[in-house]
Amino acid sequence: MWIPVSLVILRCAIAPFLLWDAWDGRVSPVFLVAYGIAVMSDIFDGIIARRLDVSTEGLRTADSWADRWLYLCVAIAAWRTHAEVILDFREPLLTVVGLQGMWWVVNLAKYGRPASYHTYSAKAWGLSLISVAIALFGYNTGGLLLWIAIILGCFHTLEEIMMTLLLPTWHHDVLSIVHAFRLRRLSHQP
Repeated sequence: MWIPVSLVILRCAIAPFLLWDAWDGRVSPVFLVAYGIAVMSDIFDGIIARRLDVSTEGLRTADSWADRWLYLCVAIAAWRTHAEVILDFREPLLTVVGLQGMWWVVNLAKYGRPASYHTYSAKAWGLSLISVAIALFGYNTGGLLLWIAIILGCFHTLEEIMMTLLLPTWHHDVLSIVHAFRLRRLSHQP
């Protein structure tokens, strides 16, 4: 259990470093290396936990919180270093933020806590965010990659809102809305 837990803690520790590195409006070359390590920790914590059969509700919830913390710090770092790109994309970015706000409201109203689904769409959105981070912090551009990330973020968030509306009880590691339908059907069988 200590390996996946350590990877979650590592991601939490790297996040404020990214913010600190970008605070003056520029990032050092270490920024993308540290971000890459954080992303790798996110990929491997779940893989290792499943392989070791220690993928508990608590670990998956901590993983979700570490992801939120990391991407909050990256978003603030993007604002500090590339405010012009953020302002150019403000309406679509605010759409994603608004949908995320709805996601929080729906989950807190239904379950009293945020979901921790780790869906395929979340993985796709995460990969798109990696591409955007490399483009933005490495090459000072957003463009098409940012549009793709925004579209995937909207799709992912809407899928998870629908999953929460479908599932009668809180679950972790529900990979898609198809899996949520199956869980719902199973919960209604005698």
